[in-house]
Amino acid sequence: MHILFLTDNFPPEVNAPASRTFEHCREWVLAGHQVTVITCAPNFPKGRVFEGYRNRLWQHEEMSGIRVIRVWSYITANEGFVKRILDYQSFMVTATLAALFVRRVDVVLGTSPQFFTVCAAYVLSVLKRIPFVFELRDLWPESIKAVGAMKESAAIRALERLELFLYRKAARIVSVTHSFKRTLMARGVDGEKIAVVTNGVDMSRFKPMPKDAALVRELGLEGKFVAGYVGTHGLAHHLETVLDAAEMLLNTADGEAFHFILLGDGARKQALKEDATRRGLQNVTFVDSVPKEQVVRYWSLLDVAVIHLRKTELFTTVIPSKLFECMGMGLPVLHGVAGESADIVREEGVGIVFEPENAAQLVENLQYLKRDQVAYEGYRSRCLEAARKYDRSAMATKMLAVVTQLVR
Repeated sequence: MHILFLTDNFPPEVNAPASRTFEHCREWVLAGHQVTVITCAPNFPKGRVFEGYRNRLWQHEEMSGIRVIRVWSYITANEGFVKRILDYQSFMVTATLAALFVRRVDVVLGTSPQFFTVCAAYVLSVLKRIPFVFELRDLWPESIKAVGAMKESAAIRALERLELFLYRKAARIVSVTHSFKRTLMARGVDGEKIAVVTNGVDMSRFKPMPKDAALVRELGLEGKFVAGYVGTHGLAHHLETVLDAAEMLLNTADGEAFHFILLGDGARKQALKEDATRRGLQNVTFVDSVPKEQVVRYWSLLDVAVIHLRKTELFTTVIPSKLFECMGMGLPVLHGVAGESADIVREEGVGIVFEPENAAQLVENLQYLKRDQVAYEGYRSRCLEAARKYDRSAMATKMLAVVTQLVR
């Protein structure tokens, strides 16, 4: 079977969509299938093309047996609604044109969060007379409204009509959460064609390891209990809560024992850095995005992982992919997200759920995990047990079964 996958995020980018797509496609190649990925020049989230690449009309490479075709797109930083829409639409057009030259394709997959990529997958399914699969990673454009990037308007309503059109035309929808499936069914989408394949963890990469001694020295973390956030610094993540917690700890008796690391980039990164400087938060270190192979070195520095999203109803339906990486690393989680992902944390016993945007609860739970070593070790051991349930290779096999059944 020849699978054509359209995505505007792919390694060497290190965000969740890039990792999931690569790891799934790699497993499908190992299973004996041909996989072609059409993507753009790596540039997320700063909007600058990575070293060694150019934003050209057509370039190709091979990664772990996957044929990767990179096409031109309008590149901009992960900020500014209009520019980002131009980015998405330009990739939609060039990806569609490039895919016309990919021969003998059996099925085409398009992935969100934004669904202009999925539009390209639909058009190609019509032109090539093959089925298309919608991989649903986010309820877009609802998430735009949730973070305040756009208000209810004619443009939003048009996007919602397009969204429902794509749900109807997809031969299969692969949702990353059960909550998304329930939402779609409530909106009239046939539940029989929706499969749920959650995110997972590449256990060959994310596994327990001692703290990287060189980085501990470089960042001045000797003797510190380190809490860390690894991921996008965007509007949705409201990392001001982490800064609030850091400020509160400075005024406690044991505050000097704690340190926060925030690794990644995004639309709010610079504002967060300026805010931390203004507050004099010497217990917070910002680290820019690092190459994929270096990420685990920084995960190793952490004693506790912080996962956080804004306090809004929409985010009760999401499952941050970093939750599974924490499990693989054996890192107890302080989870500031309500809903389905919080249920996983509680059921698996891998950490403590706190109210989103509640810095006082974050501080209280952080102090508890440092103080109670027995409880801390219990969370660590349960993380490693739970990780096996979410092994990425198993998730890839599950999604492949959906695609194979459709083609047959």
